[in-house]
Amino acid sequence: MSLKIAMIGAGSVGFTRRLMMDLLTVPEFADTHFALMDISQRNLGMVAQLCERDIRANALPATISSTLDRREAVADADYIICMIRQGGLDAFALDIDIPLKYGVDQCVGDTICAGGIMYGQRTIPVLLGICQDIRDVAKPGALFLNYSNPMAMNTWACNKYGGVQTIGLCHGIQHGHGQIAECIELWARREGLLADDERVTMKDVDIICAGINHQTWYIQVRWRGMDMTPRLLALFEAHPAFREEEKVRIDVLRRFGYYSTESNGHLSEYVPWYRKRPDEIRDWIDLSRWIHGETGGYLRVCTEGRNWFETDFPNWLEEEPPKISADKRSLEHGSYIIEGLETGRVYRGHFNVPNQGYITNLPDGCVVEIPGYVDKNGINMPVVGDLPMAPAATCSASVRVQGMAMEAAVHGDVTLLKQAMLHDPLVGAVCNPEEVWQMTDELLVAQAEWLPNYATTEIEAARQRLAEHEARGTRVKLVDTKGAARLHTRSVEELAKDKAAQETARTSDKG
Repeated sequence: MSLKIAMIGAGSVGFTRRLMMDLLTVPEFADTHFALMDISQRNLGMVAQLCERDIRANALPATISSTLDRREAVADADYIICMIRQGGLDAFALDIDIPLKYGVDQCVGDTICAGGIMYGQRTIPVLLGICQDIRDVAKPGALFLNYSNPMAMNTWACNKYGGVQTIGLCHGIQHGHGQIAECIELWARREGLLADDERVTMKDVDIICAGINHQTWYIQVRWRGMDMTPRLLALFEAHPAFREEEKVRIDVLRRFGYYSTESNGHLSEYVPWYRKRPDEIRDWIDLSRWIHGETGGYLRVCTEGRNWFETDFPNWLEEEPPKISADKRSLEHGSYIIEGLETGRVYRGHFNVPNQGYITNLPDGCVVEIPGYVDKNGINMPVVGDLPMAPAATCSASVRVQGMAMEAAVHGDVTLLKQAMLHDPLVGAVCNPEEVWQMTDELLVAQAEWLPNYATTEIEAARQRLAEHEARGTRVKLVDTKGAARLHTRSVEELAKDKAAQETARTSDKG
């Protein structure tokens, strides 16, 4: 079967190559055409070279085209995969640095909190434009697979206003699933339940996860017929690495009774309890890797990754091309969804979809992340029922922020944007209302070039408000800080001396 798959934002080298190779492990997809599109000719050219080399080296009939024209890429596509970062790393830096002046210390800033809300304001208009292209020129019924954050806001907007079936995809559940399997294995060995040559893998541990993206909860965990959910706290506290790296997740597990899918750094900025007092932040994070809570950690590694890729690209071309084989297929859902729909092979994963009574104590219409099944009949989502009350309360607070922020982006509504910021759990824990209003004005002015959804008059009014407060001396007091746990962004020369840092740089988003 010959498919055309459009990849929008294909300059994201790690994601593009990984997803392409995953798809090419499916025998029926060997002659797929990949239409790569990006706004950066330089990044696009480098990625296209690597992808073409990988295909040739594996003697596959698949083909590649690359273009700066989005409609050309989408034309006649069966599937459209999105992995854009609107505004690139320049806008990302503003998402982190401006809120920091108001005391909002973020690790990632891509889901909710001040950074995630602004990321949505930039991204949603572009995604709605992609939806328009899909309606106009893609194959009838083409499916939109979105990897771009903020996942829930983006997927919500596309399904509500874009007129295209959009599925949001993330890999957080798989990573946490692997952690749980590792914890069970350590416990089972101590209990004498495993032979010396036995392992506990993700396939051995049955899970049900439900919630919203980046706030999904392992509400059922079973191994060998045993309910492991009540044991998880003791298992994680006994793990030699996780008890240091996942302090926020373990504390939430202690108080809620359920483990969260997301990394320590992610989870810490979605709730109001762990990052509101600068002198306490280091008590809850670990600096061995950015993902454990470092201030601006993801911005740092993405910046290092971009700089390293541009320098190291000739070496990538000289390396032995990877062998495309089923045993190297990643856990990313995208290729399995397409395989299920096209071949009928059943796939069970966790997908982001509009809630239609699937989680009964979250609002209909919001985007939830729940188990789903894919085959020739389509993507089918079972009813989960009620979330446990504490996870539901945390998700509900975020859902209301997401809904306001999504509507603000669609309609260019500054007041609604400020209300979303005001109700964000961490922003509200740190800032008073006037600080929220001023911070939002400053973010609007700084990011104006990426916000065509906001009228020029609205941006100018925000600029004028900032100037008037400055003149009257009524601006709120800013915080002179680099963050509670910010690390130095390494130069290419420094990265060249650190193999572990090079590997992190290679796998990070290049923006």
